[in-house]
Amino acid sequence: MPPPGWWSKNWKWCVPTLVVSGLVLIAGFFTMIFFAVFGLLKSSEPAKEALAKAMANPQLRSELGTPIEEGFMVNGNISTSNSSGSANLDIPVSGPKGKANIHVEAKRTSGVWNYSTLEATIEGKPEKIDLKP
Repeated sequence: MPPPGWWSKNWKWCVPTLVVSGLVLIAGFFTMIFFAVFGLLKSSEPAKEALAKAMANPQLRSELGTPIEEGFMVNGNISTSNSSGSANLDIPVSGPKGKANIHVEAKRTSGVWNYSTLEATIEGKPEKIDLKP
């Protein structure tokens, strides 16, 4: 009888290692896509513009305190095609005194974003703060 081969000696640790490695690779792939999508939303022109207007708004700065910082999970969608597009975003922000959500609705025409809605809602307060100029 020939001596047992490598596979017959090592399959008990090799199979679980291969399965776990595959699962880690799949989880890593989906995590990378998740962060890429949220990174694109956060770095979009409407999100940057909304955050800049929020940080410059005296009423919001008074309510939240300074510095105002952007939250992690920007929700919504952006669709662009050549020089047109649309955006509908919710951007969480916070400061030392509280939290707020910035809601942005915008359309892009001829490469220029026009904001129909740009407002902040402070957590626990019903009134909205208009951030449009």
